[in-house]
Amino acid sequence: PKCHYVHKVKKGKGGWVVKFCSSNATQNRFFLIMIKNYQYAFSIESYFGNSISNRYRKRVTSPYQHELKSSLSLITQNFTKLNTKLLTRNADHSYVKKANERQNICNVTSDGERSVFVNAADGESSLELKEYSPQFLRVRMGVFLSILIGYSCYYLTRNSLTFTAPAMVATASLGLDITSIGVITSIFPLCYGCSKFISGVVGDALSPSVMLGGGLVATGVINIMFGASSILPVFCVLWAMNGILQGFGAPSCAKILTSWFASKERGTYWGMWNIAHNLGGFTAPILAGTAARTYGWSWGLWAPGFIAVIVGAVIILTLKDSPEAKGFEPVENICNHKEAKKQTEQMEQKINLWENLLHNVLSNPFIWGLAFTYFCVYVVRQGITSWSVFYLIKEKGVVDAGAAAVRVSGLELGGLIGSLLAGRISDWYIASSNGGAVGKRIQIVIGYLVGVATMLLSFRAIPAGTPFLQALIVFMIGFFLYGPQMLIGLCGAEIVGRRSVGASEGFLGWIAYLGAANAGVPLSLLVQQYGWDAFFLALICACGTGILLLAPLVGAKSYLQRQN
Repeated sequence: PKCHYVHKVKKGKGGWVVKFCSSNATQNRFFLIMIKNYQYAFSIESYFGNSISNRYRKRVTSPYQHELKSSLSLITQNFTKLNTKLLTRNADHSYVKKANERQNICNVTSDGERSVFVNAADGESSLELKEYSPQFLRVRMGVFLSILIGYSCYYLTRNSLTFTAPAMVATASLGLDITSIGVITSIFPLCYGCSKFISGVVGDALSPSVMLGGGLVATGVINIMFGASSILPVFCVLWAMNGILQGFGAPSCAKILTSWFASKERGTYWGMWNIAHNLGGFTAPILAGTAARTYGWSWGLWAPGFIAVIVGAVIILTLKDSPEAKGFEPVENICNHKEAKKQTEQMEQKINLWENLLHNVLSNPFIWGLAFTYFCVYVVRQGITSWSVFYLIKEKGVVDAGAAAVRVSGLELGGLIGSLLAGRISDWYIASSNGGAVGKRIQIVIGYLVGVATMLLSFRAIPAGTPFLQALIVFMIGFFLYGPQMLIGLCGAEIVGRRSVGASEGFLGWIAYLGAANAGVPLSLLVQQYGWDAFFLALICACGTGILLLAPLVGAKSYLQRQN
C-alpha cells in the first residue's frame, strides 16, 4: 500500500503523540509514538514509502493488547526494513553535527510493558556519541583528573630512587656505592613486569578505583619505609615490593577509561591520560631531587611517599568505577537484548580469574597479534632510549654525554604530542566512516610504524655536523613511536569486554616489558659484533614485523560491535 499517513498529532505527557493510520483494511492498526528524547532527531522512510520526522528514541505501543504478540511480529518485520538516518544535534539544537546512514532497527523488546523500544542502530550505532548532561560531564571530568593525577603519582614513587641515589651514595653512613644502587634498581623491572600481568588478571575481580587508590597508598608507604631504612638488604626487599605495587596502576586506569568514555571519544582521552607518564616523569626529579638535596636523602623518598598516600586515599573515597555506580546510564549499550542481559548476569557473578584469562584474553588471536606487536614497539623504544646517546657519541662526533642528552631530550616531548594526536586522529577516523573501530585504530598504528622506520633510516643517514637536524629527527622518532605504544593498549582494551580489560592490559604490558628487556644485552652484543648498521637494521625489522602482525587486524571490530 502507498497511502500510509499521519492521522492525528497532539500534545501528550512527555512529548508529542503521533497517531498513524493505514488505509489498508487488513493492516488497519494504530500506533502511538511517544517522542522521549529531544537531544536527537532522525527521519525514517516508512515501509509504505513515505517519510516522517520524529525523535531518536521512540516507544511504539499497540493499542490492541489482545493482539500484542502478532503486532510485535509485524512491527519487527516492518521496522527492520526502515532506512534510518541519525542526525546528532548539539545540546541547544543550533546546528547538526553529523549525519550517518543507518540500515536497520535494533533492540525490539516487550518485557513487562507491552511495548517496543526502538533505537537506530546497525553494527556501528552503539558507537554514536550521546549527548551528556552537564552533571555527567562534570563528574566524568573529575574521574579523568583523578586517574591522570593518580597515575602521575605512581611515577613519583617509581622514579624517586633514581633522583635520590646520588645523595644516598654521598651519605657515608649508608656505605653505598654505584654498584649497590645498581643492585637495588635492577630488581625493580623484573618485579614490575610480572606484577603488571598478575595485577591485570586479578584486577578484573576487584574494584579498579580501590585497586588504583590502594596501590598508590601502598607504594607511598613503601617509599616512606625506604626513607627510614639504612641497610642494603632492606632496600632491595622494599624496592622489589615497590615494583610489585607499581603494576596496579595501568590496568585499573584502563578499566575506568573504558567504562566512562565511549569508543568514538576514548582515543582522545586515552591519549590525554597517557601524558601522565610525562607529567610524573617531569615532576619526579624536581620533587625528589630538590627534597633530597635540601633536607637529606630520606626526604627524596618521603616527599613522594606522603603525596602518594594522600592522593591514593582521596581516590579510594571519591572515585567511582563506572557511570552506573554514580547513578548514570552507561556510555555504550549493547543493542542485542539477550547479549546485554547475558553480560549483566556475567558481571554480577563472581569472576573465575583463570577462565577469564583463558577464554576472554588468551584464546583471542587478535590479542596475540597486538602482544607481539607491542613486543616489537618496546624493543624499538627501549633501544632508542638506551643507545641513542652512545650512538651520537660514537658515530656522530658529539663531544660528551651531556651534549648528546640535549639532542635526544626531545624524544619525550615528541612522544607526548604524537600520542595525543594519535588518539584524536583515531577517534575522528572512527566517527567519519563505518567499519571496525579497533581496525581503524590499527590502521593508524601501521601508519605510525612506517613513520618510525623512516625516521630511523634518517637518523642513521644524517650527517655528523647537523645537531639541529639530529634533534629534530629524534623528536619525530618519539612522535611516531609513542602513538603505537598508546593505541595498542587501547585496542587491547576495546577488543575484549569490560570484565576482561584488566587481564588484557596486564598481558600486553608483560609482553611489552619482555621486549624492553631484549633491547638491552642483545642489542649491545649486536653493536659490538656487527656495528651500528646492524643495530638500526634490527630496529627497522622490528617495525616491519609489527606491521605484518597487524595486517590481519585492519578490519577488526571492538567487543561491543561484535556483540551487536
